[in-house]
Amino acid sequence: MKRFAVVGLVTAALVVGPAVAASAHPLGNFTVNHYDGLTLRSDRVDVLSVVDSAEIPTTQARSSVDANHDGVLGAAERQRYAGRMCVDVVRHLSLSVDGMATTLSGMSSSYQLRPGAAGLPTSRLVCTSFARSDLAAGRTQVGFTDGYRSDRIGWRELTAVGRGVHLDRSPVPAMSVSDQLLHYPNDLLSSPLDVRTATFSVLPGDGLSTFARGIAAVPGAGPVARLVERLNRTFSGLAGARHLTLGVGLLAVLVSLLLGASHAALPGHGKTVMAAYLAGKRGTVRDAVVVGATVTATHTAGVLVLGLALTASSSLAGDRVLGDLGIVSGLLVATIGVGLLTSAIRRRRAHRDHEHEHEHGHEHDHGHDHGHEPGHGHGHPRPQRLGRAGLVGMGVAGGLVPSPSALVVLLGAVALGRTVFGVVLVLTYGIGMAATLTGAGLLAVRLSDRWSGRLARLRLARRLTAATPLVTGGLVVAVGLGLAARSFAVI
Repeated sequence: MKRFAVVGLVTAALVVGPAVAASAHPLGNFTVNHYDGLTLRSDRVDVLSVVDSAEIPTTQARSSVDANHDGVLGAAERQRYAGRMCVDVVRHLSLSVDGMATTLSGMSSSYQLRPGAAGLPTSRLVCTSFARSDLAAGRTQVGFTDGYRSDRIGWRELTAVGRGVHLDRSPVPAMSVSDQLLHYPNDLLSSPLDVRTATFSVLPGDGLSTFARGIAAVPGAGPVARLVERLNRTFSGLAGARHLTLGVGLLAVLVSLLLGASHAALPGHGKTVMAAYLAGKRGTVRDAVVVGATVTATHTAGVLVLGLALTASSSLAGDRVLGDLGIVSGLLVATIGVGLLTSAIRRRRAHRDHEHEHEHGHEHDHGHDHGHEPGHGHGHPRPQRLGRAGLVGMGVAGGLVPSPSALVVLLGAVALGRTVFGVVLVLTYGIGMAATLTGAGLLAVRLSDRWSGRLARLRLARRLTAATPLVTGGLVVAVGLGLAARSFAVI
């Protein structure tokens, strides 16, 4: 009964537990964040557009900025790049006045780099544009939409203020809560803003603008996530140190190991499914180790392959790749769950057939001296050992989605000319993940072996033990489908 409860509870925890991603950029290393500030005047509309890109998209854009490929992003190169990009930004902005589209014209542009994680920079693109329009004649409806890089995840904020006109129940505030993407508020990071469009009712004169709603407070990250975030910043700082000494390198390897272990310990990872799988199938210590080793190999290979792909292609959306891999991982888990269910159903049918034949034999052999051969019993058969395909499949599912933190460290090491050191850090990160997952599997195996013998004499416990493979298979299917659905919702 105890094992039955443990299997159900730890597996269900994966369904409800959200994944937490630690990163140096407040919103993640893959994000492209947008801010649009509208100033509505009597004769025109001014638009300030800011694009804050995290470390990975900034690294991908580096070859486009560095026109002469000398490895240095000079002021002239950054200015030319800003001009080209702002043309694209303004082209994706839509402004309408009383339902009629209005053309926005570019005014100025700039592109700046800021320090990020593991020695990699983040970038800040600033564009200004305007559109001529008569807003002083009477009540006017102004509509605005930002469609730039709509496929990328990130913060999207919109503000509006009147100068010489005023807004009647504006749907957005006049002040930016992120200081125009310079300081993201901690209490909103768990649920970033996603405001891409708004319609304003504009009245002439310097009246007081009114606002329809404010920004609701959203709980921020918990203490465990904040602790992992600090550990991640320490890791990124060590990996990106300009002067790498033996002591700093060894400390970075140690922190990488701890960060990988803590990353796997957060909710939303595959350890609970692996634990339930091993407990429900009565796996061995060797089985748990095989799963952990597969996780390490899969995660390390995934980081290396994705890092190479991101370096080779500036248009590849890393966050979308992670989402696709999350779907594949979830479907793989669900497939393993279907295999568990099928195996459990077949064993139950075989057991019922065996009992039927045994009872039929008793009807014909009564009166004779009948005994059982050694080892023959009437209880439920012990579940079969796990197949190698199931073990490897579970390990692949656990390590298939690369960690953004490990990916950023790898790219930072490559940028600093320390490719081998970056690979070592990625490997130790994967070993740390595997240690946590293997530990969860070993714990499940020990609990299963400990309680199965003690409860074998209880009729209810025997029934629950017989039903455990079915319940485990069903929960694994549900968790896999839940993981796939959550990844699909993100992309």
